[in-house]
Amino acid sequence: MKRRLLLVSNSTLHGSGYLEHCQQHISHFFGKDVKRVLFVPYALHDRDTYAKTARDKFKTLGYEVDSIHEASDPIDAVRRAEGIFIGGGNTFRLLKSLYDNKVVTEIRRRVLEDGVPYMGSSAGTNVATVSINTTNDMPIVYPPSFSAIGLVPFNINPHYLDPDPSSCHMGETREQRITQYHEEPDTPCVLGLREGSMLLVEGNKVTLLGTTKARLFTRGKPTVEYDPGCDLSFLLTNAH
Repeated sequence: MKRRLLLVSNSTLHGSGYLEHCQQHISHFFGKDVKRVLFVPYALHDRDTYAKTARDKFKTLGYEVDSIHEASDPIDAVRRAEGIFIGGGNTFRLLKSLYDNKVVTEIRRRVLEDGVPYMGSSAGTNVATVSINTTNDMPIVYPPSFSAIGLVPFNINPHYLDPDPSSCHMGETREQRITQYHEEPDTPCVLGLREGSMLLVEGNKVTLLGTTKARLFTRGKPTVEYDPGCDLSFLLTNAH
């Protein structure tokens, strides 16, 4: 399988600018063969401003950006793409727009069959997985399905937060919510990506990158912590 994915937990890290914390990984990921990146701004309402933000950042890295919302034919834009970047925002809005514009299948084909590099951040990382069931977002719109693009056979929870023992907040912790998800049958593993972490998927190899650990939730099993640099390739063949 030709897939190449860079799945980032968050686009902005506290104390740094947009994509600044992962810009070296982005440059290495897209490399010199990619000249233009297709940006998907569907997760935010103001797509023009969002596209400008991505365009300005990627220009500093040496890449031109085409925004899919400016294309007369979104499917054709995906077919022509040298690289794809789906940004963060509201995951439900993002997935609904991907389905409305009929690009879910074409993105999957281009990435898995043609080897087009795919980068996602936050919501863009969510939609690369099995489903958006483990997003943190409010369901402000209703996509036709919670099934996502399916570039990997597990789910991710971006912006994963550890329980704060000193907090007086009485709502569910992220850990409790993921546990509730795993109370349902046949639910895949969920990788909690803390801010500052990202996954690099190259073919059948998965590596945890960044500066923070990731926490793996598996139905019926204890959670496991993984350090940056760990090989997580087993998630591609043993996601349940």
